[in-house]
Amino acid sequence: MEKPHYHGHRRRLRERLAREPRSLADYEVLELLLARTLPRQDTKPLAKELLARFGTLRGVLYAPDAQLAEIKGFGDALLSSWALYREVWARMNEPSASRREVLDDPDRVAEGAKARFGTKGVEEFWVALVDNRNRVRAWECVSKGTVDQTQVYPREVLALALRHEASGMILVHNHPGGDPSPSDEDIRMTMRIKRVAQEMGVRLLDHLVVAEERHFSFQAQGLL
Repeated sequence: MEKPHYHGHRRRLRERLAREPRSLADYEVLELLLARTLPRQDTKPLAKELLARFGTLRGVLYAPDAQLAEIKGFGDALLSSWALYREVWARMNEPSASRREVLDDPDRVAEGAKARFGTKGVEEFWVALVDNRNRVRAWECVSKGTVDQTQVYPREVLALALRHEASGMILVHNHPGGDPSPSDEDIRMTMRIKRVAQEMGVRLLDHLVVAEERHFSFQAQGLL
């Protein structure tokens, strides 16, 4: 039985990937990624359509599920694969307690948070907990909310700090709308947490508000 035409093409892509990965165009990288879930299908047309719709590989990876599902051929199996790829990418980039990573750069924390949040349509509030040398002890989700707010209570944040015996913390939450400028409520909530943290001897190092492309640092802007 004659093999489909794309088998030879896919084999050549894999050979190029092994020999010179940078020689692959973005759509070819995406072809191979799609083929992990759709091995019996020519994935080039779908790869090109996804890039045309979402612009970049990152745009395709983090496109909202509802929009991906609108693309013909992007079904439940691919949605499940995409969720796995996003989770792998988030874990590779977010602050690491196992490596005892030192958090001394807000940009580093912001980039890890962007990998975790992606283009999620709801706000999430996370906290990076550190020891007295700013080494990561934990990176945990405090709460998930709606498209424009998430409810956070200082006692919940400080309870996490006590549980992990942390001496400092960095607050992080996302703005799905794309503008990382803090709201009045963001500022009030940060000041409440700062007051309680000071009473308990825990340092509030920063509060980062991240959007897909940009982020806002309370510390850098002199708000802490």
